[in-house]
Amino acid sequence: MTRTEQLHRGTGAEEKSRGRWLALSVLVLAVLLVAVDATVLGLATPSLSEDLKPSGTQLLWIGDIYSFVIAGLLVSMGSLGDRIGRKKLLLTGATAFGAVSVLNAYATSPEMMIVARALLGVAGATLMPSTLALIRNIFHDPRERSLAIGIWGATASAGAAIGPVVGGALLQHFWWGSVFLINLPVMIALVLVGIRLLPESKNPVAGPWDLLSVALSLVGVIGVVYAVKEAATHGATAGVWIAAALGAACLYAFVRRQFALASPLLDMRLFKHRGFSGAVLADLLTVFGLSGLVFFLSQFFQLVQGRDPLEAGLAELPAAIGAVATGLVAGKYARRYSVRVIVTGGLAAIGLALAALTVIHRETGYPLLGAALLVVGLGAGFSFTVTADVILSSVPKEQAGSASAVSETAYELGAALGIALLGSVVTGVYQGFTAPASVPAPVADAAHESLGGAVEAARALDPATAHTMVGAAQDAFVDGLRLASGVGAAVLLATAAAAWFLLRGQELQDGVEH
Repeated sequence: MTRTEQLHRGTGAEEKSRGRWLALSVLVLAVLLVAVDATVLGLATPSLSEDLKPSGTQLLWIGDIYSFVIAGLLVSMGSLGDRIGRKKLLLTGATAFGAVSVLNAYATSPEMMIVARALLGVAGATLMPSTLALIRNIFHDPRERSLAIGIWGATASAGAAIGPVVGGALLQHFWWGSVFLINLPVMIALVLVGIRLLPESKNPVAGPWDLLSVALSLVGVIGVVYAVKEAATHGATAGVWIAAALGAACLYAFVRRQFALASPLLDMRLFKHRGFSGAVLADLLTVFGLSGLVFFLSQFFQLVQGRDPLEAGLAELPAAIGAVATGLVAGKYARRYSVRVIVTGGLAAIGLALAALTVIHRETGYPLLGAALLVVGLGAGFSFTVTADVILSSVPKEQAGSASAVSETAYELGAALGIALLGSVVTGVYQGFTAPASVPAPVADAAHESLGGAVEAARALDPATAHTMVGAAQDAFVDGLRLASGVGAAVLLATAAAAWFLLRGQELQDGVEH
């Protein structure tokens, strides 16, 4: 080989390598889009509650309908991306996500907000499976792929940090709807750059997209999650049993149909891989334990400790910083010490941090809260990055969309169940507080709907009575938050123990794929 040929081949390899990382930069924009949207809602909840005046139940629906819809559609969208092209699905979904964000920003009633959040979930379901599946197909070197997944996860964490800070700054000067409009510049950049840089990939032998399976998956997941949510809030009513039975029947039919189809929407044989199943279970239960805390912590900082929105956003930064730091090195340490050591250690760290939050009160100083959030971030960065790598590495790259969708379904389902169950724990404890006897019944009823409602209702009272009622409401809210943190801690520590056994012998790949 001549010197000129060697230089040409070296330059070509260098350009190909640079192209992979430039493509990754586009994918992380999509992750940023979803992560920012998920975190700014919690920060905007007090302002939104004051403007739209949702009931406690409506507030929970606003918080979790997005996750419900995403959870119901992720498997279908991941499979659709495998069939029509992941790049095409990603860019189409990003455009829709930006457009529906405007609808969220200008919602004028709780009902309109719930519908807008549901539509945002439809668009969001196209983004996350596509990003992970494209990473699986772009990076053939497992070590490079681990780093790419770490950057992907770190960006999600950074988005979780940027969302509250940018959202807090916006809420200082604009109305709550402005926090959704920050999606637009990210979406525009993603689409314009993605058209040029992202390679298209799909499964050439995926077969047709089975619409009956799509319907069964959607109705099944939403039915079961709705039943759990309603049972936690209102008890086992007839409607709850009907929803649970319908959801379970649809999921059973979905699984049976997948085994019967020549080209299933989801290859159920993936779950025979112990590492795959263990990683999916770890993701679901981890997010379940965390989600209730994340949803209510912004309210604690603002409505209990009196921080403004920007301060509250900055107060939550340690979690994102920790997740970014460990996400970038998680793959390296998993290869050095083993997958199960890193995942189990990360889950145990989160569980212990949540346990520390069971002692908080209204006047708890920030050092304890900040340290707990930092440990949560460190543990999450290790755990989520390695489990994502395990899930992607367990399947052929042609099925990357379906595998990614299963991973994201576990994440979103855990978030929906966590907000529903742990959120109901907080709400149930909160609603038990006693308002002063002199408070009129309509004002007391409004105060018992939510902590934001109590703060708003107190404005109609004399200062002394308002102070007493708000203080009682804050104490009840913190009692609920402590109990939810304890439940979350127990779930995380149990998940850590399960991961130790399920991930036994699991290793990350080392050989380059061809």
